[in-house]
Amino acid sequence: MNPDPLKDASHSSIDGAQNSNGGGVFIAIGAIVGAIGGGLMGQPSAGLLAGLALGALVALLIWWQSR
Repeated sequence: MNPDPLKDASHSSIDGAQNSNGGGVFIAIGAIVGAIGGGLMGQPSAGLLAGLALGALVALLIWWQSR
């Protein structure tokens, strides 16, 4: 009574799913670097927001390129 392994297992590579590039790391790195850089200039909140915006822009460009 063994189940059919092809029927029960997830085979996303067989289903035609495409690998997507991960751009979220740029959002995280942008936030960290922006907060540190802004902190050195006396404005950590502004640096955090600038880093988030720049990281989100890079992530969107990576997503747009892979479409």
